[in-house]
Amino acid sequence: MTTATAPPPPPAPPVLKLLRLKFRLLAAVSTTLAFQSAWRLFTTPRRLPVKPWEAAALADARRFTVPFGKGHLTAYEWNPAGRRTVLLVHGWEHRASFWGALAQVLVEAGYRVVAFDGPAHGASSGRRTTLPMFGEAIQLVADQAGPVWGVVAHSFGAAATAGLPVHFNQGQLLPRLVLLSVPGSTPAVFQRFAELVRLPTKVAARMTRYAEARHGRRAESFSLTAVGHQVPAARALLLHDRADETIPFHEAEDIARSWPGLDFRPTAGLGHNRIMRDPAVLQQIIGFLM
Repeated sequence: MTTATAPPPPPAPPVLKLLRLKFRLLAAVSTTLAFQSAWRLFTTPRRLPVKPWEAAALADARRFTVPFGKGHLTAYEWNPAGRRTVLLVHGWEHRASFWGALAQVLVEAGYRVVAFDGPAHGASSGRRTTLPMFGEAIQLVADQAGPVWGVVAHSFGAAATAGLPVHFNQGQLLPRLVLLSVPGSTPAVFQRFAELVRLPTKVAARMTRYAEARHGRRAESFSLTAVGHQVPAARALLLHDRADETIPFHEAEDIARSWPGLDFRPTAGLGHNRIMRDPAVLQQIIGFLM
């Protein structure tokens, strides 16, 4: 009887190979230079090309801006007369328009919907951002939006919402919180980045030390496995796909074990992003928000 072996991983794309070579050479010259370049890359989201369906997703939304530092955040509102407000928070390198499918379903259910482009994302200003900066942006938009009934947040945006955490409704309990594809461990996010670009151990360690000194908190203190149960939400739902190619499924299991009362619902076959627009998932979210 033969044992099946896993297929070899696909070859790294040329851009990634060049990045790995760059960091190997920089680290050989100077740990400081390698760290500075790595931190810049880690905090600089790509502004991906606009997809054809994004304009339709925003067609019925009112666009407005929220001052943020020396720039602004671009935000959108659907169905201003809706009976309750739901705030949508996108993930890394996404935009408010990526929520088009959910926004439509929420409007049909009678909700007022608010979404925004995070710092250095979409039509908002800035070139670089961090988890705490993203959290500050969520706080500003939430404060301007008024009483928020529910928040639906994906990936990096979910980590910023719950990992800081953001406080809604002037410190009152947030009635409903939905987290999609959220990382459970902040140090693991650093580690995945370091492994992707093959950072030397001393460079990766310096990135972590710098982030902790800059924000006055240990990296682990942002992890949902450590603080998720402290999030000021009356009810919280976590959806995570077993085949998520970006955030390992076991991190969602770790969050669920550390968060008593969390409603954890695994999905299958949706990956990291399709979970945002899958019809069955959208109906689960609508049901949970009631």
